[in-house]
Amino acid sequence: MSMPSPSSLSADELEKMLECPAEEETTLRSWLRSLRDAGQLSPVQCEVDSKLEIGAITRVNLGLAGPALLFDNIKDYQDTISTRFVTCGMSNKVQLCLLLQLPAETSDAEIVRHLKQTYSNPIAPNVVEKAPHKENILKGDDIDLAQFPAPIWQGLDGGRYIDTFCGVITRDNTTGRENIGLYRGQVIDKNRIAKVMLATQGGGGHMTGYREKQEKMPVAIAYGGHDVVPFCAGSPFPRHVCKWDMMGAILGKPMDLVKCETIDLLVPAGAEIVVEGYINPDPATFEMEGPFGEYPGYYAGVPSPKPVLEVSCISYRNKPIMRGTLEGCRPGFPSEDSILCAYSWSAIFWNMLEAAGVVGVTDVWCPHVSTGTHIIVQIRKQYRGHAQQVAMALWGTSAAQWFFKHVIVVEEDIDIRDPLAVEWAIAFRVNAGMDQISMFGPTFGSPLDPSVSHDVLDMPRFRTGKWTRVLVDATRNWDLAKNDDWGGKSFPPVGNLEKELEQKIHDRWQEYDIGIDYLDEKKREYLVRES
Repeated sequence: MSMPSPSSLSADELEKMLECPAEEETTLRSWLRSLRDAGQLSPVQCEVDSKLEIGAITRVNLGLAGPALLFDNIKDYQDTISTRFVTCGMSNKVQLCLLLQLPAETSDAEIVRHLKQTYSNPIAPNVVEKAPHKENILKGDDIDLAQFPAPIWQGLDGGRYIDTFCGVITRDNTTGRENIGLYRGQVIDKNRIAKVMLATQGGGGHMTGYREKQEKMPVAIAYGGHDVVPFCAGSPFPRHVCKWDMMGAILGKPMDLVKCETIDLLVPAGAEIVVEGYINPDPATFEMEGPFGEYPGYYAGVPSPKPVLEVSCISYRNKPIMRGTLEGCRPGFPSEDSILCAYSWSAIFWNMLEAAGVVGVTDVWCPHVSTGTHIIVQIRKQYRGHAQQVAMALWGTSAAQWFFKHVIVVEEDIDIRDPLAVEWAIAFRVNAGMDQISMFGPTFGSPLDPSVSHDVLDMPRFRTGKWTRVLVDATRNWDLAKNDDWGGKSFPPVGNLEKELEQKIHDRWQEYDIGIDYLDEKKREYLVRES
């Protein structure tokens, strides 16, 4: 009979760890307390291996839409500064609704609309003097990244990845504007992290400015802040939008920021750990990084030279908790990016379309599994070329670096979250010979998409991938001849029921004694919807 593993974190210790004074309401610990109270936190107290085992547990847990996991007995990290590691804190719809202070049963469409409105009401941050992560400060020879858990997530990963669900802060050296992004980072040695930062993104664009002036770029990385930090850091807001303001909008209160110790940047005051340093933009200083199991569910190419963060300072609170996540989404096995994709990104892209002057947008959806590579836009069609305008507006944004390889546009009668409805629209409203399939490219695109030919992925030279994009206009074609038999319309009517007849069937359903429940309200609406 096997004995249970000794508990390394008692209930009292967990409760003490999650205690937060009023001034720490936007920390990782306050978020973990909220998750715990909602039944969405599970401490894993038996010994687990940071090499592959944490990644495997996380993969299964994500497939089950499981709770946040708090690992407290990690092989190779039992006597280090940080012995605790959290993942899956933003990995299912219940957790998202908790973050947004919405009922757990809120529909997907309502969540997107809520975020769309929330992002239109920014709340500026506060700058404070003190922060818990200032309790301990390491500089010089005392710096050692091996003191903080960094798993080998998947079998072919090129090393330990410490930057997976954090906030990477940089500043434009011309405008002075800060950006916080989410860019992967591999530990090279005790004081260096190899970073993936593309020129078309915020941080990578900033680095281009420093390269032109032959200056090192200051960088700060915040680990273990409230999950609103990576939630917004990983969301592709337009560059004029301040992500600190978006975090405040979600929380309904200002984010607290504090100055770094060795560089002139602001970081979330609620972070558990903050790493500061400089990146030399000179390619001669780059180090080999990768491969890494990336967001499409595949490994991202082969090792290649990447810019390196040379760490000048690490500050951390007592007994700090590291935060990370497993990348890679495939059918049945989502990632934490899946939540960002489906809800936050859909809301942002809807706002982008309206800001670009596209009228008549009634809904936007990025299916979980395609992580923004596909986007479905629902419109109230108002003119010929409406769908083409949607695609062009999306393709012209900086977000197109990673997203919008395939754009599908449908009308209001198509439920964009129902794959069968979208398939029906494509099957019977699209005629490729009548300009309803459009290709545009080559353009810039995701270098992590495995369909991109490796011979064009010379990142030091091109700094991006290469996509040819596709629009599928699955709206009813206005170029078809009108038919008097169809009321002068160019498309035949859908075989719907008259409202009065549907109501009669509804009212008599129990009398028919068929033995099953009647249609829900959503299907009733579509049953009588006019085409």
